[in-house]
Amino acid sequence: MSTEQTNITVDSAYEAVAPDDFPAMMEVERYGNRSTAFDKIISATHDHFWDPQDPKFVDFSQPFDMENEYLVDPIGLADLQTAINDKIDEKQRIKLVNLDVQWSLSSILHGEQGALALSASLCHILKDPGAQEYAANQTREEARHVAGFSNYIKARWGKPVAVGPALGDLLTELVLSPLVWKKIVGMQMLVEGLAMGAFATFYKQSNDPVMTKLMQLTMTDEAFHHKFGKIWADRTIPKLSEDERNQIEDWAWEVFQVLLYNLGSPEQKKHIYAAVGLDWEWVQGAFLEAMTDTAVREDMMEATNIFRVLIKTLLKAGVITDRTSANYAAFIDMKELHQEGDRMVGDDIAEEGIKYLRELNGNTNKYMSLDNMTAAE
Repeated sequence: MSTEQTNITVDSAYEAVAPDDFPAMMEVERYGNRSTAFDKIISATHDHFWDPQDPKFVDFSQPFDMENEYLVDPIGLADLQTAINDKIDEKQRIKLVNLDVQWSLSSILHGEQGALALSASLCHILKDPGAQEYAANQTREEARHVAGFSNYIKARWGKPVAVGPALGDLLTELVLSPLVWKKIVGMQMLVEGLAMGAFATFYKQSNDPVMTKLMQLTMTDEAFHHKFGKIWADRTIPKLSEDERNQIEDWAWEVFQVLLYNLGSPEQKKHIYAAVGLDWEWVQGAFLEAMTDTAVREDMMEATNIFRVLIKTLLKAGVITDRTSANYAAFIDMKELHQEGDRMVGDDIAEEGIKYLRELNGNTNKYMSLDNMTAAE
């Protein structure tokens, strides 16, 4: 990204050391200086345990007729809202939809790998033992997401497709950055915001029970990862100077634009269109003709639209202010988002999944809802 960025620490719970300064992590006083801000989300870890290698949680051996059945409702695929739909027959539509799902789930898999590496990197630099413990918890959970999506993709297609340049570049920037604010805003809000919208969409539109279960189980974890980012925002954003807030807000807007215009571009999916006899450049023209500003705004009215979820995540965290609100208003009704409650899309699905997992795991401890997962201090 173009703007020069600096570290921003206004809360001791997020104080960090340089990645190569391990001696600072062994300072005697550090061990007893633990924030309680993360205790609730750490304690809740047992409520949503699942194992992607154990078929009692999700059985990846269950078959699906990939040649003759849509993995998801085709009405949700933007391609079929363009001239593409008139160029292909039913068999080709099934292939197009199912290959597009492979591409989307592969992107999710790469995102989960990025989240795993990023969470692990936070363990190396966060001085607060409570923050470090939660980052370690999240690392374990992201690892099971990588395993789960790897298992599903292997069962349905054999292997994933390569990461697209826009997502790959962003994930690399976040993992390698020494800046805590960039890691948290970038992963817990931008990437996780996109992911929660995608998980909710697939959960709603899936025709494959295995995919549906995988999405719900993943969301039981991701809802807490979002809470970790929200705790950071609640404790950090109000204390920022104007320059610090602007730095974060401008970077978030820049990343949003990169993702919006590049994440699902036809050029990145050449192999899908070639498989159904279409030239990707013709497809790009069909998209440009169909995806008018009005069409984009209509798509973002859907509660599970990934970019709507992303914008709401940034707005509720306080990252979007009046400075940049008009930028996002070109795509979505910001007044409507302001009036919505704080619950995120997917929270209800995650709550149901947590109750299922508690029963399956024999957990009889008192359950605390996601609405109460705020900072403990």
